[in-house]
Amino acid sequence: MTTFNRTVNISFVDPKNNLSKSVKAPIGENILAVAHANDIDLEGACEASLACSTCHVYIQDEFFEKMPEPEEEEEDMLDLAYGLAHNSRLGCQVIVSKDMEGMTVTLPRATRNMQVDKK
Repeated sequence: MTTFNRTVNISFVDPKNNLSKSVKAPIGENILAVAHANDIDLEGACEASLACSTCHVYIQDEFFEKMPEPEEEEEDMLDLAYGLAHNSRLGCQVIVSKDMEGMTVTLPRATRNMQVDKK
């Protein structure tokens, strides 16, 4: 069996709409793409080019602690995210792995899109 045919079960929680949705996430795909493929309202304004923070998510603590540290570019973008927390990551940078079976990803209550929010 090849890696791209395997999936894990991941739940997305959207506190803005009080919704929870469980999906089958392909191993090797990023969380942003998984969200978009499953009609989950995660923005991703820069289309995963690591140029914004609109795909900011919160990763369930027990899974967050096992993930590789974010690269410096991701940390720079996270500094711009609304509601930054200890378990914040950019969905475009979190790659689904078999170790994520049963993980919950929570969307923030708001996002900050620097291109749109400029006055």
